[in-house]
Amino acid sequence: MTNSWRSHPDFQAHFHPEAPDDLQVVVHDGGPRLTENSPESVWVTVTNLENNILTGKVLNIPHQLDSVGEGSEIKFVLTADKFLLLTNKYLDEKINWNIQPCDTCGNTELFDAPSDLIQKLFPDLPDGAAPEMFSSFCGLCGGVQIITDSDTDISDLATTEKSIKKWWQFWKQ
Repeated sequence: MTNSWRSHPDFQAHFHPEAPDDLQVVVHDGGPRLTENSPESVWVTVTNLENNILTGKVLNIPHQLDSVGEGSEIKFVLTADKFLLLTNKYLDEKINWNIQPCDTCGNTELFDAPSDLIQKLFPDLPDGAAPEMFSSFCGLCGGVQIITDSDTDISDLATTEKSIKKWWQFWKQ
């Protein structure tokens, strides 16, 4: 569909009044645990919409970011009333995780791929192991997001009697 994003009910109020394909998008080099660079808002011209994921071209130069520049093609979604950059790595991994909305702003996306967060948070995790659950700071507001493995039932995490894991083992193998 050509320009289908223009008629999407969630997006309409966000377009620039004089440029009907242009939106402000929060771009970043990652979240607060992986980079010291702060996210920035840039203008992006939308070029595609597929499964509520927008693609577009960055129109202006970010001041302090290394991963995004003027002319970059990026993917992004609407979350917590803001458009947010999503990396291909994040999109590939997201299907394996349940991301709870930020407890402060309601953001439902992470700034980092789960595997990058896990490596940073749990550097001594045994090979082949992955946490069933961990938390991250929201890149938009600093609130807390809880991330669980898509195979994990949150109610199972509270009951250790059924498990052969020790009480301190929060990963599965």
